Amino acid sequence: MKGGLLGEKVRRFSKSKMKLWMLRATTSVLLWTCVVQLVTLGDNWGPRVLKGWPSCFSAESVDGVLHGMKVERASIRDQPLPEKRVYKNNGYLMVSCNGGLNQMRAAICDMVTIARQLNITLIVPELDKTSFWADQSDFKDIFDVDNFINSLRDEVRILKELPTRMKKRAEKGMVYSMAPVSWSDISYYQHQILPLIQKYKIVHLNRTDSRLANNGLPIEIQKLRCHVNFNALRFTPQIEKLGRRIVSLLRKSGPFLVLHLRYEMDMLAFSGCNQGCNEEEVKELTNLRYAYPWWKEKVISSDLKRRDGLCPLTPEETALTLKALGIDENIQIYIAAGEIYGGSRRMKSLSDAFPKLVREETLLDASELKYFQNHSSQMAALDYLVSIESDIFVPTYDGNMAKVVEGHRRYLGYKKTIQLNRRLLVQLIDSYTRGSLSWQDFSSAVKEAHADRMGNPKKRLVIPDRPKEEDYFYANPEECLPPSNEHTTNI
Repeated sequence: MKGGLLGEKVRRFSKSKMKLWMLRATTSVLLWTCVVQLVTLGDNWGPRVLKGWPSCFSAESVDGVLHGMKVERASIRDQPLPEKRVYKNNGYLMVSCNGGLNQMRAAICDMVTIARQLNITLIVPELDKTSFWADQSDFKDIFDVDNFINSLRDEVRILKELPTRMKKRAEKGMVYSMAPVSWSDISYYQHQILPLIQKYKIVHLNRTDSRLANNGLPIEIQKLRCHVNFNALRFTPQIEKLGRRIVSLLRKSGPFLVLHLRYEMDMLAFSGCNQGCNEEEVKELTNLRYAYPWWKEKVISSDLKRRDGLCPLTPEETALTLKALGIDENIQIYIAAGEIYGGSRRMKSLSDAFPKLVREETLLDASELKYFQNHSSQMAALDYLVSIESDIFVPTYDGNMAKVVEGHRRYLGYKKTIQLNRRLLVQLIDSYTRGSLSWQDFSSAVKEAHADRMGNPKKRLVIPDRPKEEDYFYANPEECLPPSNEHTTNI
């Protein structure tokens, strides 16, 4: 009898304890739901104490496109993250980018787009460390990794490294490595690359330059390439902070022009151009070209290439061109380039014509550049930021930086970018220096030739059977640009 009564009391006690536990649990869930809602709405009307709570995210991102360098970066925790896209993962894509900073930048945009279309997980890209520049910078040293991952979470899953299980497969060599066919449309990746990913689970693309077509792609693919380029690929806070400082220093003295003067040793060696070089320099450049097997080893006629407009303008040719275009001799000209081949001797004509030439080194203290020097890609990132903010941008060669900056400036409202017609310019320059063309006629001809080459709206040239010769998508991403009737470019 006592045992039954005792058992009944135990059962009643257990039920009471269970009810109390469930009440506490329900109350906790309700409280946490309220807290989450308040934090979410905190920017509008939530309590101040909630706004000061630490976030899970410590990285920073920029609100919108980098339209003005004066805008301070906002923390990711202040930005609502896009809803994460959920999809069946077909495998993992590892990529090793090749080339300079802007060649790699465009490639990263393509690789994200390909990963999105194939429903695969992208591992944060590996940057080139073996090129002529031998820059040992990793992705995280140049780009804001957390912004890259979080701003694309509604499109594709991106991881900083392979999951443990997949990493073990990679360590055992269970990875399919290849270089995809250049200028391919998305069907190539769906029919050729996706089956390899499904079979091997991990595919490594070891060359990524120009692997996606310029044209003939669905509009959503083109817009995603732009989203990656203009929103996801932010430079690190350190790089952007210094970039803002350079622009601020330049603005204190008025308008400025950025001259992307591609008269550097590697550019001349690669292209085989040696206009204005002495015999010893020509030999040095040729030996350098032969030292890198992926550069052209055949004999190159510098004169022929120059006449065809395939050489970067020399500093002397650049000085004549800028004067002929009517550029104010007192304007600040920021040189966005590495070391100019021939040094001050080759720069004399340009510095005489435009005495306000500046570089990072002349604007900043050595201590401010210490972290970035000997890292060519990080220095190129600084030049990129200054270039998109300049009043005028003039590249002397249509390399990757010239093209990508041109496209970014179009995106920012068709900012003036003078696209030099080098083939015509060298003919006019030769005629002027021979005395067969007066300065007035020379200047008039140069201005007339470039009246419609100022970064104004235009259609991208499409050549279906010759993709290398058609206009580059990243130089004129017209699918993502503001309507042309809203922006005009003054000459």
